Amino acid sequence: MRALDPDFAAHIAGGATTLCYCWRITRRDGVIYGFSDHDKVLSFDGTDFVPESGAQGAAISASADLAVDNTALTGALSSSLLSSSLLSAQDLAGGRYDGARVEIWRVNWAAPAQRLLMKAGVIGEITRTGDAFSAEMRGPAHALDQETGRVYQRQCDAQLGDGRCGVVLSSPLYQANGTVLAVADESRITVSGLSDYEDGWFAHGVLSWTSGANAGTSFEVKTQGRANLGAGAAGPGPNGSAGDQAALSLWLPAPMPMAAGDMFTLTAGCDKTHGACREKFNNLINFRGFHLMPGNDFVVRYPARDDVNDGGTLS
Repeated sequence: MRALDPDFAAHIAGGATTLCYCWRITRRDGVIYGFSDHDKVLSFDGTDFVPESGAQGAAISASADLAVDNTALTGALSSSLLSSSLLSAQDLAGGRYDGARVEIWRVNWAAPAQRLLMKAGVIGEITRTGDAFSAEMRGPAHALDQETGRVYQRQCDAQLGDGRCGVVLSSPLYQANGTVLAVADESRITVSGLSDYEDGWFAHGVLSWTSGANAGTSFEVKTQGRANLGAGAAGPGPNGSAGDQAALSLWLPAPMPMAAGDMFTLTAGCDKTHGACREKFNNLINFRGFHLMPGNDFVVRYPARDDVNDGGTLS
């Protein structure tokens, strides 16, 4: 049972109350926003909880068993961060709120020191319909729903660069800094800084923006290859890129417009295969897949007249 501050308990028991809800969102980059359904700004714990912020909470439910307790934060989106609308479509699309911590408080707006933490969790799935959004809030029990343990599969089940993998991604061999030269569309760019790397080296990797409108966001790289240059442009470089120019495509479009001069850091990717682990990363000792497991072709195979049917191993 939750312990209430005696003054807060007395206020609730008094019949006529001055209560409201406050929500605090703490993003993984450390940015904190506060929202309230009261009509004035409330402040406590160093956070200002803003009214008419374009966000409101759904009904809160909880259970005494291990079922996942979910609620939602809903509201409207703006094109920029304004004092009356703190949530922007670009920040949501850019993943800035993925995994953000959410706290829901019940507060006496006449005396904000009297308050109770009703629920805490993290933001899960976010859906958008036009300029409206709904962000699912998942309680701590959602972690019990996650699958754990090894996976019996041909591909490696480690995350590139983690403790099980052991590859040091900060090495210049696996990380490069580049600059945007031209923008083809919202997910394709021509860049410089990759002339020392062969085509596809950064495919399946991560592009992290260090400047420009998308600074602080990261996106998975779909392809990296030779830039399609016009007549009179520099010829191909030593590893397939045209001079110091290469073409990159991202799996998802950037939330904000990309522009020439934007800088980024690229981290090499891994397709999780036995060959990539051996040849690209020289890390076969840490390969976490089962590349010799039989596949469907083995299951449906049958003896043929021309096979060597001597009971030995199949090639």
